[in-house]
Amino acid sequence: MKKDMNNNKGFNWFFPIVITAVLLIFFTNMNSGSNSHAMDEEGFYQLLQQGKIQNVLIYKDTEKADVFLTKAAKTELANKQVAKEKSPFSAFDFAPQPDYTLSFGDLQLFLEKFDKIKQDNPALTTKKDYGIGKNPMTELLFTALFWIGIMALFYFVIFRKMMGGGGGGGGGQIFSIGKSKAKLFDEKDKIQVSFKDVAGLEGAKEEVQEVVDFLKNSDKYTKLGGKIPKGVLLVGPPGTGKTLLAKAVAGEAKVPFFSLSGSDFVEMFVGVGASRVRDLFAQAKAKSPAIIFIDEIDAIGRARGKGNFTGGNDERENTLNQLLTEMDGFGTDTNVIIMAATNRADILDKALMRAGRFDRSIYVDLPELHERREIFDVHLAKIKLEPNIDRDFLAKQTPGFSGADIANLCNEAALIAARNDHETVTKQDFLDAIDRIIGGLEKKNKAIKPSEKRRVAYHEAGHATISWLVEHAAPLLKVTIVPRGRSLGAAWYLPEERQLTTTEQMHDELCATLGGRAAEQAVFGNISTGALSDLERVTKQAQAMVTIYGLNEKVGNISYYDSSGQSEYNFGKPYSEQTAKMIDEEISKIIETQYQRALTILTENRDKLDALAAKLLEKEVIFREDLEEVFGQRAWDPELTEHPVSTTHSTESETPETVQAPESNTQL
Repeated sequence: MKKDMNNNKGFNWFFPIVITAVLLIFFTNMNSGSNSHAMDEEGFYQLLQQGKIQNVLIYKDTEKADVFLTKAAKTELANKQVAKEKSPFSAFDFAPQPDYTLSFGDLQLFLEKFDKIKQDNPALTTKKDYGIGKNPMTELLFTALFWIGIMALFYFVIFRKMMGGGGGGGGGQIFSIGKSKAKLFDEKDKIQVSFKDVAGLEGAKEEVQEVVDFLKNSDKYTKLGGKIPKGVLLVGPPGTGKTLLAKAVAGEAKVPFFSLSGSDFVEMFVGVGASRVRDLFAQAKAKSPAIIFIDEIDAIGRARGKGNFTGGNDERENTLNQLLTEMDGFGTDTNVIIMAATNRADILDKALMRAGRFDRSIYVDLPELHERREIFDVHLAKIKLEPNIDRDFLAKQTPGFSGADIANLCNEAALIAARNDHETVTKQDFLDAIDRIIGGLEKKNKAIKPSEKRRVAYHEAGHATISWLVEHAAPLLKVTIVPRGRSLGAAWYLPEERQLTTTEQMHDELCATLGGRAAEQAVFGNISTGALSDLERVTKQAQAMVTIYGLNEKVGNISYYDSSGQSEYNFGKPYSEQTAKMIDEEISKIIETQYQRALTILTENRDKLDALAAKLLEKEVIFREDLEEVFGQRAWDPELTEHPVSTTHSTESETPETVQAPESNTQL
């Protein structure tokens, strides 16, 4: 039977130190308490006759008495520095302390003289009481118990909360800060997620299913000479299901599963990160076969030596060095597999990515059309739908959506249905949810001048006209001049889901994007700030054509794109000033050429542009059918069906100094 690594904590010095400190406090307190000022009988009788004594507590068994002065006498004696100085621990005394301690001889003689003085002085109000003498050992015992209770409360409440609480394991004591923060899932913790809950990631599921099979049936592979992979790295955009895939592995593998984030290793104390890495791997080896999952590993796996930074960066590098050492230290017979996830694989250290550490890199991409349909099947199973909801239609309406986006869409549709008092979630609720997510919240009550509304209508009509009349641009599906979010108007288009893009296709897209500003110039003779998002998009697209994809004849077949992520730390450009000037000229030339082309198309079709803008002003929202009435059927559409939508152009309401342009959903 394997020894539990968590029980090997060594001797804990906390309690011996606390007990020693408490005993020192007790003896100091007792000594200070025993220094009460003593007085003789003559002094007592003198103070009694003067009326300065308020009460006398007589202990018959010890022939001693505690003398308590009146308030006036205490003040007088304090000024003369005669009264006893209070102990620093007097705040914890529950009974009033005597001012003097009196030792008398015979009790009967003492009481007779006390009564005689009171008879001779009828105005005296001094009282006498009787008590039992104090046992020093009993006092010491009660005081010790009190202070032990205080220290125990301090330890269990404050220390354990500061260190993350809980018994056993790493975080229970202040000396255990270097323990791993990984959450352990084993046979006691049943994880409900399985591969059935992960839709659309067929290739990635096959890879990780093999990892599960490695752990369950390792002999099947090792008898043929194969080695179990040490690491599996999940790479992909946010929301594509990397963490969900790891949860499914935990649910299917039925082996101990250690889950934590890369940031859990980082701490303000030096050396804590490396210590936690060592402890994590020690626990995993003790419970092998096991899986370690590190989410967002780029928090500690960033390439070393970038930018020559010092300080906190050194601690992160020490943690990474320890991680590299531990992954190398595993033998092939330990049956411990490391899984990690990141969306920034380009910045990871090369030593971490080499074979023998992360043997497999699985790219989890955005889902395709059929994968989006499978994801909808998973999320719609939990929603009360109207009969015959078309999953294929919903999948076509959401190009570029990740699994997390689709989950959000289904939830948003359910909320819209509830807001409208629907019994079930309808198709229109889903369309409204798509509009809400892509375009923003509809603002029908926003005050817009008639002149501005007319300009917005022509701007959106310009986009629609160009996209309908050029071959490779995405044709329009819906246009609105109802304000949404930051935009005064928006258009939805059907983008073609393609893997490659030609130069002609990119030129047509640039022309359609510039159609809004070109329409303003053609109709009003001037331009406005409403084309900010359009200009940002065409600038980035033209820059990509020239500097990344090599689609410019003058610059040539050159790409300055750095897929390794090293360029973000370089302060200089990878080309000369002369080349930089040429690149700027070519970018400007591409954009201006397409702008002039858009102006020409709109001028030649001015009557159709006016008709479309008039429809927009009248209806505020127009669809594909309205464009067919104005322009006729689009010549190069192979089929006219309902297609996916995407907002690619919008008229911005803010000025360039304040606006934050929305991101485009179209990928180059």
